[in-house]
Amino acid sequence: MQLQLMIEKVKVKTFFYLNYRKNQNWFKNFHYLFEDKKGLEIGGPSKIFQDNILNIYELARVIDGVNFSSNTVWEGVIKNNVYNYAENKQGTQFILDGTDLNQINNGSYDFLLSSHNLEHIANPLKAVEDWVRILKKDGVLLLILPDKRYTFDINRPYTEFNHIYTDYKNNVGEDDLTHVDEIFRFHELKRDNGAPQDRYKFKERCENNFDNRCMHHHVFSTELLAEIYYYFDIEILGQRFIEPYHKIIIGRKK
Repeated sequence: MQLQLMIEKVKVKTFFYLNYRKNQNWFKNFHYLFEDKKGLEIGGPSKIFQDNILNIYELARVIDGVNFSSNTVWEGVIKNNVYNYAENKQGTQFILDGTDLNQINNGSYDFLLSSHNLEHIANPLKAVEDWVRILKKDGVLLLILPDKRYTFDINRPYTEFNHIYTDYKNNVGEDDLTHVDEIFRFHELKRDNGAPQDRYKFKERCENNFDNRCMHHHVFSTELLAEIYYYFDIEILGQRFIEPYHKIIIGRKK
């Protein structure tokens, strides 16, 4: 019995190690897109860009950052205009809504990163449109979204492109609460360690979403992400799932 458990543990470790190496080798094909380049990150810093797979912080020359407020659930208080995204690495910190980068000129950046951020935006097409605007020609857009199968969104339906397109055409604002009832019904609270475990306190947090931005407005499938890139004429260079719950898409502005 003990020997069998040891064998199973070795199998699991081997599986994750081989997947890790496969993912690492996959991303090496894209290193040239970030090496010695200037980028912008929405909603960071993000630990995933410091690791040995998506090691973009190490590759880039400099990265600036955008956060919606000077005090967020994730970053705490942001005290100045310096974006400290890694040890001994700094860029400029902007306090801007992700759907309106009005302080940033067209074609300012070689790449844009967003990790587990777009799902927190009520009007994702409006956001991506502005993100593409600030990219140079051939600039790179790398998005990471949660795979609902491994998160608290597991019971929610995937969002359709027509829905976010209607939001875009109606210029839906970030104060939108359309999905609160759906979230309250399907959200798997036991998987959400950062949320109030009392369901009514959780719903109250959702209703105050404009201030905290904790809510996942939409649930993104691989197909929906591809549709967003096609809509903005972004060439898709790669899509991949990376454990434990990261859905990744990389594309280039034409």
